[in-house]
Amino acid sequence: MPEVSTKPYLLRAIYEWCTDNGYTPHIAVVVDSRTRVPMQFVKNGEIVLNISFEATSGLKMENEEIRFSARFGGVSRDLLIPVENVIAIYARENGQGMAFEAPTPATAESVQEAPEAEASAPVLSSVPVSEPEQKPAESPDQGGDDPEPPKKGGRPVLTRIK
Repeated sequence: MPEVSTKPYLLRAIYEWCTDNGYTPHIAVVVDSRTRVPMQFVKNGEIVLNISFEATSGLKMENEEIRFSARFGGVSRDLLIPVENVIAIYARENGQGMAFEAPTPATAESVQEAPEAEASAPVLSSVPVSEPEQKPAESPDQGGDDPEPPKKGGRPVLTRIK
């Protein structure tokens, strides 16, 4: 029996840490032919998704894929993300989380052709906290529904929209 990757377990652990601490978990995903997301929100082949309890319905974080429903422009969509396509999971409020090595196109094709082949273990690195401009998952050109995080040292401001 092939060994299961640690990546889905780490994703679930960071998700739980975010929710336990009142943070909003987000994932950054590389989009390919196996990923089911609203394509109009994909930028540079990637999408950032809010996976909090409030933003999703029926979230299932399994070993091979993440499935849930979410609203985009008021329309509910069913999403499917292969775990290997997740490149980061982090808390929106402080940027803390974990980044993973992005899958290469050759890796994605070989997994499609031979799903029983053993996948290599992901290379892990931490998401930097002190320099927000270096956080790949928070840059403004990578997420359609990802609001700008609060600035350090300032007070949060509530904006009412009528």
